[in-house]
Amino acid sequence: MHALVLYAHPEPTSFTAALKDTAVGALTRAGHTVEVSDLYGEGFDAVGDRRDFTTVADPDRFHYQSEQEHAHRCGAFAAEIAREQARLARAELVVPVFPVWWGGMPAILKGWFDRVLAYGFAYVDGHRFDSGFFRGKFCQFGAVTGGTSRRFAPDGTYGSIEQVLWPITRCMGEYLGMEVLPPFVAYAAPRIEEHERASYLREWGDLLVETARRTEPARIPRMLVDRNDASLPGQAARTLIAEDRSR
Repeated sequence: MHALVLYAHPEPTSFTAALKDTAVGALTRAGHTVEVSDLYGEGFDAVGDRRDFTTVADPDRFHYQSEQEHAHRCGAFAAEIAREQARLARAELVVPVFPVWWGGMPAILKGWFDRVLAYGFAYVDGHRFDSGFFRGKFCQFGAVTGGTSRRFAPDGTYGSIEQVLWPITRCMGEYLGMEVLPPFVAYAAPRIEEHERASYLREWGDLLVETARRTEPARIPRMLVDRNDASLPGQAARTLIAEDRSR
């Protein structure tokens, strides 16, 4: 299985970075291949605007979705967007790793979803959720919180972690057709003892290896169906990328 780790934290000694390193190490040792999108390290720009495109659909009025569709049809995305779209197309398991800031993901990761998962490439009318373009891909979120698990209980200060992460798991991952697995959450990482952080890392690595093992047989027929369906917008490009990688 090929995994893409979406890593969103500016500090290489952070616990979020440790989750990223653990994901890469565990999956690689288990015989899988892994790419990392280090959004801060690679200087990914979170802001979507006309710089996203090398062509212009409407010079008089900027409508982001229309410009995305035009760029998809013309192969005219900016280089860093095209790079990230190719990484996502290759991935069978997508692993976003991030701290929970202000009840959600950091702005740089939200910007990745805004810019990379463009209309035409990632979704169009009639192809969302069960009919999404990325059926056959799996998504495993790894989140780090400052608050304790008690604060993220259903009757806690913030509400359940499922409720907090719902816009991410449902309106992003599942929206695209991915099978979103229950999120892994390392609660109160800055406040716990070193042995507790080590335990989190072991659990995380074991979870990813088991996820890759368990989902790999299930994805094969679905990927074949999707890759051969040239009628889906964006599908032909993803098929070419996948076929080129297999040569």
